[in-house]
Amino acid sequence: QVQVVEAGGGSVQSGGSLRLSCTVSGYNYTLDCMGWFRQAPGKEREGVASADSNGRTRYVESVKGRFTISRDTAKNTVDLQLATLKPEDTAKYYCAADPTSTGCHILSRQFFSYWGEGTQVTVSS
Repeated sequence: QVQVVEAGGGSVQSGGSLRLSCTVSGYNYTLDCMGWFRQAPGKEREGVASADSNGRTRYVESVKGRFTISRDTAKNTVDLQLATLKPEDTAKYYCAADPTSTGCHILSRQFFSYWGEGTQVTVSS
């Protein structure tokens, strides 16, 4: 059974940094697409960043220049470095993955088959 586990959330002040990590186990092949989503209270879950097995990445406009996604394709792990955090970045962050790259960079939930339980990021002003 595929398991997706996130780590690294926490509380920081505005302008601070955090690093989220995600490990996918139980899948014995390369996951072509891995990514991060987030959901704030009362809001829809939105795609934040994605990375495919060819090294291509995509970011939602609101985090460009502040967040960096990186992955170890051989290990099926993906990290998200969050910098210059703002209060509006406060959300539960979810790691997601899919065996195929179809729709990987559309950052839509429908293209990701495996999901973690999420890790909370809280940014105070």
